[in-house]
Amino acid sequence: MAITECRVCGYGFFDEPLLQYANMPKSAQFLPVAASLKNDEGVDLNVYQCAACGLVQLNSHPVHYYRDVIRAAAFSEEMRKFRLDQFAGFIKQHNLVQKKVIEIGCGRGEYLSLIRDCHVDAYGIENSAASVAYCIKHKLNVFQDFIESNEQKVAHAPFDAFLMLSFLEHLPQPNAILQGICRNLADDAVGIVEVPNFDMIIKKKLFSEFISDHLFYFTRDTLIAILQLNGFDVLECKNVWYDYILSAVVKKRTRMSLSVFYKSQEQLQQRVSDYLDGFGDQKVAIWGAGHQALAMMSLMRLEDRIKYVVDSAPFKQGKYTPATHIPIVSPEMLNVDPVDAVIVMAASYSNEVVQTLRKNFNKNLNVVVLKEHDLVTA
Repeated sequence: MAITECRVCGYGFFDEPLLQYANMPKSAQFLPVAASLKNDEGVDLNVYQCAACGLVQLNSHPVHYYRDVIRAAAFSEEMRKFRLDQFAGFIKQHNLVQKKVIEIGCGRGEYLSLIRDCHVDAYGIENSAASVAYCIKHKLNVFQDFIESNEQKVAHAPFDAFLMLSFLEHLPQPNAILQGICRNLADDAVGIVEVPNFDMIIKKKLFSEFISDHLFYFTRDTLIAILQLNGFDVLECKNVWYDYILSAVVKKRTRMSLSVFYKSQEQLQQRVSDYLDGFGDQKVAIWGAGHQALAMMSLMRLEDRIKYVVDSAPFKQGKYTPATHIPIVSPEMLNVDPVDAVIVMAASYSNEVVQTLRKNFNKNLNVVVLKEHDLVTA
């Protein structure tokens, strides 16, 4: 059955295909010979676009050999020089000398042999048993494997860097393989992911670029999107090799630290407590019942120290602050049941509130404004 939804985000395609090509080559590899011509038939290609993420893709299933990497690049001396310069620069920039680098889908070691020459501990995984045997014969550190799950463990992991060159566009489950790669990387690991450049294909109207082997046609935006979706920060994404290739340098996303928030909270809590000590409990009001102020009252544990909360919104008046249960009142309460001081917690409306306090209420009222991590005298 044909695919009816995006393989990356799961959303549906636009109803009509972008392109429909009949009698196309059924694959780019394993070309027919004279004896097999009578059995060779063309296939229809339907090119769709996801209506959500915008990724362009075929709605057909992958070729039977999609797990295997088959390259003709080894026959190009110009490509060999380009890759040597590229790999050397990448390894130098990211301090990878003597560190573990893996190529995902290394074929017969065409590029892995160049990576090894850049003074790294080079590994490769490849699905094809024949290609693995060829690599081993040529002293390359390659083992047979194919990542199909985000839970899959790769031998010799974790790796400090990885390369995935013109392979992602072949894979029917790209999220799984990218997440699986991510799982087998060290913290702060980096990588290069390359795909054919669909932006260039569009620009130059290269209608012959569609083939059954390539399920996906990535623009710069959709390549960045899939990488970010699956655990990577994109450090750069540029066109290389006469604009035919999109080359993204990525870094494994690590868990951010927000522990500084606790320090900020502690400092502000002390500042507020010191301010309230100058007046005594139930002698100070807060102006503002927005989400930031409500959170602040809970985090500062102000339920027994604040007399009431002033807010101009009628629908909040006569109610209580959640968790701290401080009464919310109208501004008129400042005249009916006065306080000695007001802490303004009205975010972007704070300046307007201060003007209202100075104009309409006790001129001697002590007023401070919560601004980021401090109380500022108004």
